[in-house]
Amino acid sequence: MGNLLYIVAVILIIAWLVGFVGYSAGGLIHILLVIAIIAILLQVIQGRRVL
Repeated sequence: MGNLLYIVAVILIIAWLVGFVGYSAGGLIHILLVIAIIAILLQVIQGRRVL
């Protein structure tokens, strides 16, 4: 389950970067980025290695 959260977080961060650089997607991309950061922080707090 932890690996799945990490993979989703990485995909969301990449999508945010693409949206930020290439397109004007509005607030949705930024909300997805916040969710990705929260997922990574949860993994760190639970004591799992992120990388």
